[in-house]
Amino acid sequence: MRLPNDSDTERPRISLTWRAIALTSLLLLGIASVFTLISHDSLTEQFHQSRESIYQSRQREFQQVIARSNDTLTQLASLAAASDRLGAAVRANSPTRVTLAIDPVWPTLQLDVGVDEMRIFNDRGQVLAARGQPLPGDTPPFDGWTRQVMRKETPLSTLRCLQDCRQYTVVPVLAGGASVGVVVLSRSLADLTRYARSMAQSDVALLVAERYSAGLSSAAVTPPPTTASGVPGERYLAAWRGSLITLTHQDQNLPILRDAARQAPLSRLTEGPWNFAHRGRTYELAAVPMNDSAEFPSRGYLLLISDITEQVEAIRRDTRHSLTIALLGWLAAEGLLLLILWRPMARLRDLAVLLPRLAQRDFDGVQRSLARDKRHFTDEIDTLERTTLELAGQLESLEHAVSSRDQELTRRLAELSVERDFVSGLLDTARVLILTQDEQGRITLVNRFTETVTGYDADALMGRRFAELFRHEHHGHERLPLPPQEHASQEEGELLTARRESRIIAWYHAPIPGQGQHAGTLISVGLDITERKRAEERLAWLAHRDPLTDLYNRRFFQDALERALTIDAQGAVLFLDLDQFKEVNELSGHNAGDQLLRLVARALAGELEDEAIIARLGGDEFSILLENADAHLACRVAERIVRVLEEIDFSTNGRRHRAVASIGIALYPEHGSSQIDLMAGADLAMYKAKENSSQRWHLLSTVVHSREELRQRVYWVERIRQALRENDFELVLQPIRRLTDDSIRHYEALLRMHGDNGALVMPGLFIPIAERSGQIVELDRWVLRESLGLLARLQRHGVSLAVNLSGQSLHDANLTEFLERTLVESGADPQRLILEVTETAAVTDFATARGVLQGIRDLGCQTALDDFGVGFSSFHYLGQLPADYIKIDGSFIQKLLDSPEDRLIVKAIADIANGFGKRTIAEFVDQARMLPLLEQYGITYAQGYYIGRPVPASEVLAIWRRRGADEHD
Repeated sequence: MRLPNDSDTERPRISLTWRAIALTSLLLLGIASVFTLISHDSLTEQFHQSRESIYQSRQREFQQVIARSNDTLTQLASLAAASDRLGAAVRANSPTRVTLAIDPVWPTLQLDVGVDEMRIFNDRGQVLAARGQPLPGDTPPFDGWTRQVMRKETPLSTLRCLQDCRQYTVVPVLAGGASVGVVVLSRSLADLTRYARSMAQSDVALLVAERYSAGLSSAAVTPPPTTASGVPGERYLAAWRGSLITLTHQDQNLPILRDAARQAPLSRLTEGPWNFAHRGRTYELAAVPMNDSAEFPSRGYLLLISDITEQVEAIRRDTRHSLTIALLGWLAAEGLLLLILWRPMARLRDLAVLLPRLAQRDFDGVQRSLARDKRHFTDEIDTLERTTLELAGQLESLEHAVSSRDQELTRRLAELSVERDFVSGLLDTARVLILTQDEQGRITLVNRFTETVTGYDADALMGRRFAELFRHEHHGHERLPLPPQEHASQEEGELLTARRESRIIAWYHAPIPGQGQHAGTLISVGLDITERKRAEERLAWLAHRDPLTDLYNRRFFQDALERALTIDAQGAVLFLDLDQFKEVNELSGHNAGDQLLRLVARALAGELEDEAIIARLGGDEFSILLENADAHLACRVAERIVRVLEEIDFSTNGRRHRAVASIGIALYPEHGSSQIDLMAGADLAMYKAKENSSQRWHLLSTVVHSREELRQRVYWVERIRQALRENDFELVLQPIRRLTDDSIRHYEALLRMHGDNGALVMPGLFIPIAERSGQIVELDRWVLRESLGLLARLQRHGVSLAVNLSGQSLHDANLTEFLERTLVESGADPQRLILEVTETAAVTDFATARGVLQGIRDLGCQTALDDFGVGFSSFHYLGQLPADYIKIDGSFIQKLLDSPEDRLIVKAIADIANGFGKRTIAEFVDQARMLPLLEQYGITYAQGYYIGRPVPASEVLAIWRRRGADEHD
């Protein structure tokens, strides 16, 4: 055991007595300070609560005073307005008579009641008479007040503040049971401040401030009042941007308010009472807002000024008394503590001198020195002396204690060995790669799963650099540097196993703390994410592919074409459309159509392989991009496609189908330098190929008429886009007559475009272009939006409106949602909206059409099949499609009087439609002689030039407005 050396004995000593005195002093002083602070805070909080309660009470009382003043002013205005003489004068719109009627009562109102202004207005807002002075700088909205009071026939009251605060009340003047004008009275609130002072028992002021000063607006209202020298008046407070209208004890309170304005914003006073010091005294200031009209640029405030110096000084005096008492208690307690500790601490000092002698084995001397007479009462020091005596006899047992310590260490080492085995087992059973690296990145430890995944045993992995084994480049990812060894990090890397398999591992690195000389050691945990990466690559593949054919989709093709259209680049775009594809769907079903599309895609991919980019644009349309190709190569590719498609032949449900396609070819840069131009050109060439029965492909010509045709197509695409952007379309309405009573309450909305010369452009010029360019869906939405707005204005007359939908809109997944939202926004009745689709569009994709039509009917709308009768399968689908109307194609109606066959077809369609409970409409009715025959066949409605030509929607609205006015009369 080490004995105290000289340095230990020479260190300064502080007696436990004085340490106890010091610590208890700190404690007692802290308690006294906390007690004093709590007492002070409690008194202050009680004072503030009391003042807040007084402020709330005064605010309510002042609001009640304003309310009573307003009621009194309204009663006075009502008494004045109730005068029969005044009512007759206002009704006669005679300023002279009105003046004679109010002159007897005005002196009483002005002198006895304090009314500052009185105005009389007729029912048109014109002033018939005025007495008193208006609020300076203010122009109240008398016209708006007059209209509101005349409309509601109830009084209107308001409060406006500018150079003064005035109450306004507007009361209707009744004559003959009707309102013929209004009486307006206004009174200043300045006199109320005197009442407020007596009520609040404090000084008060009336302040009119701009809203910007209250944090509500930055708009200036009026300049501050000025003296003759042009400087702001003495009652103008620049910091609050307001003027004091009235102020009690101005000489005393004006400097106080100026000082308060410099210290706090006006908005602070409206939140509650605010205390501040001024010239050695403490004041409380609060603001009660009066008017709260957002459109008025200024606002009035009642300022309550109270001298609370005595109350604050009383709180300070009580705090000083509490602190004095606490300090006296501290001194008394410390004196008593010193008296109690002095003798016991002397014994303790003696014992401190004896204890080092135990280390010198002077046990007898210690025992003799500690021999004491027995006392009646013992304390802790007696216990310590007895313990010291016992300690001397127990020193011999220290050897036994040391031996026990050795045994404990041995047991602890055994426990650590068990823990080590547990960690080792955990590492070997975990299904993750776990290894450690030294500061040079060499592997120092691996678990069993790492051996399994890599295919190497532990001996082969030990000492190898981590970067060499696990940091191969993966799919374009840059090789990552070693992670910083003082921070945790993560990365991904590719592992090439001993079996030459590639695995993607996500690594998490963290430093191992407490390594001493091996500082910088990392533990690395790896997760095998190979399958997840493959799934991500599959999703990325699907984003650019058509799920039915596995070819590229339209979006990828358009992006690839945009990238190919670089400077000095050349190539070709082939646009392929399958012929008679609709018949395959109709005869053998959609599964057969899908099978044909897959066969065509497989044939194209097998024929062209890596020569071109092949995409399915949708439906039965395909596009092929040939880069660095000329016209000769493009034509050869088209011939190869024709030959390979001729080899496709498959049977289903007893029917054989072949793949026949029309191919259009456009070259770049010869036929265009933009994606829109090239696709339009290839589309045009495809239609040229359909017209040529001898050759299934067509190369877009560069001759003048072909370029002009292409230019026209591109022109119409851009013209449609511009018309949609600038709302350059117009709806015209064609009437439809009900044959049973010859009434017309049914119209069809037809689309027209405004031409460059102001004339209307017929839809036949731009609708086909819109269908091919994909703009038809947006065009349909424009027509729906405008038609519903028109229907909302016509439906109160019992009018229904029919609107045509294109076949492409049947594939618009958001059509029903758009229609529902537009119906709500327009307020149109869905039961008066009839949406028409052509029979051909409905049966081409029957399942989709039926679902869309049913969704439209679920919204409450009605549906119709247009151009019915031209399809060979019409009667087969008639009972299955959810349609309310059948529009018989005009080709049967035009020759109805001369063709027995057409009459037979029309009668058959009408009979079958009536059998299914559907109403029928005959189109192209251009002669009166047709009407009896149509009615005989049971046709419900007739439409055509004989019934009425399409007219602008504005004319139809005007007609129904006139009818409504006539019916009302």
